[in-house]
Amino acid sequence: MKWGVVCLPLMLAVGGCASVSEINETLPTMSVISGKKPHEYAQCLAQKLASSRGALQMEPHKDGVRVIVPGKFSTGAAAVFDIDDRSGGSSIKLHERMSNVPVRPRDVQNAANACISG
Repeated sequence: MKWGVVCLPLMLAVGGCASVSEINETLPTMSVISGKKPHEYAQCLAQKLASSRGALQMEPHKDGVRVIVPGKFSTGAAAVFDIDDRSGGSSIKLHERMSNVPVRPRDVQNAANACISG
């Protein structure tokens, strides 16, 4: 519990507010292929993150969809999924705002992994 009291303010101070383009400039924290089509994968993310993040922003991107995940403890984007169509499914890249903070919330990563397979 003490770690949470110490780390949460630190995460908020380090995390700040980042734009989608700034987040996309970071190295991806995940790069995978799924058998799901881009919109199917995006809908799965929306369902998995609804209780912890609220509504996700979805917009067309290249041959797929970009999903912008709002911050859990701050305003602005926390993560960006670029989900591109490919034969038999989609290719997924996840960029996270606090990718270099080891104590960041794992709900986005957990949802990303849970939605990969059918």
